[in-house]
Amino acid sequence: MSGEDTLVAVMIFVSWATFDWHSIHPRTLKMMPKSETLVMVATVVGTVTTHNLAIGVGVGVIVAMVLFALRVAHFVTVERTVKTIDGHQTATYVVDGELFFASSNGLYTQFEYALDPEHVIIDMHASHLWDASTIAALDAITEKYHHHGTDVKIIGLNDASTLMRERLAGKLGAGH
Repeated sequence: MSGEDTLVAVMIFVSWATFDWHSIHPRTLKMMPKSETLVMVATVVGTVTTHNLAIGVGVGVIVAMVLFALRVAHFVTVERTVKTIDGHQTATYVVDGELFFASSNGLYTQFEYALDPEHVIIDMHASHLWDASTIAALDAITEKYHHHGTDVKIIGLNDASTLMRERLAGKLGAGH
């Protein structure tokens, strides 16, 4: 037996001895969140398919990131109120949550374009814009309101969101 064969045997033994066999028991897998099981399976498949642990871990990390983004995309809320401001009926939408690619389409559908009065305020004080897709969604929202003859103002953006919007607004296409 060569030195390499001995090292392989030691690595296999250490892997066998340190693996948490309980984690793949069917009863355990049924209790675990489906997303964690999917990440584990993706990591194993990536590793076995490529014979490279680093690639397998990379696949698992990417799957985990996508699943996380899909999960937190649903934490955005939009609340609508209508009241008279300066003698005009005004709909105010308060947007609360982190806005990024996974939540921007949902944001677009939260407004009552045809039912709103001629003045709309979108209050973003409780949100943050993370990427260009959200800027494009805001552009599409304001464009749709303008198509309905509605005056729309976006207020309350934090400094970073304001800078991104100033840089990108109107340059990304309607998209919706």
